[in-house]
Amino acid sequence: MDFDDELSAQEDQTGSDELLSDDNLRLPASANPLVRLHAVRAWLKRKEKETTMDMGTVALVLQELQISTGSAPLRRRAYQELTERLQSQQNAFQSAQERLATYEEAGEMLEDCVNHVTVGERLLVEYYLQIEDLIQTGLEESNQATTPRLEALFEVQNRIERVGVSYEED
Repeated sequence: MDFDDELSAQEDQTGSDELLSDDNLRLPASANPLVRLHAVRAWLKRKEKETTMDMGTVALVLQELQISTGSAPLRRRAYQELTERLQSQQNAFQSAQERLATYEEAGEMLEDCVNHVTVGERLLVEYYLQIEDLIQTGLEESNQATTPRLEALFEVQNRIERVGVSYEED
């Protein structure tokens, strides 16, 4: 077996972070609290990576739209449509930035929680309560309107619930 064969064999294997970050992950009742913690960490890292990639995609579309805006004179309707698309993409970029910042903040909060709470069953409960406080504060500040930040916090909360709940083995 040569180096190329070993490399291709390694690429076919799924890493533990990838498995633990899966949205459909179901941990057995006997799962160690460290495994549950790692599942939340891996998921947060995956969401950060996905959101960064989304931002890059939107940035490329924005760049193309800006180039096409200045290339040739457009009729009023075409210019208006292009301007609307540009505004829509700018909003999508800002939304992705807000989600990314929220995932990063949630990751920092998790690490802070790990540093102050003994790793065990209580850790994810404490973390969940901190996320719940952020959600309540966000809802009050936005007058109950959903924002990209709140959507990301709800996703984090959902992940904690999913990973923190013990399932009986089938």
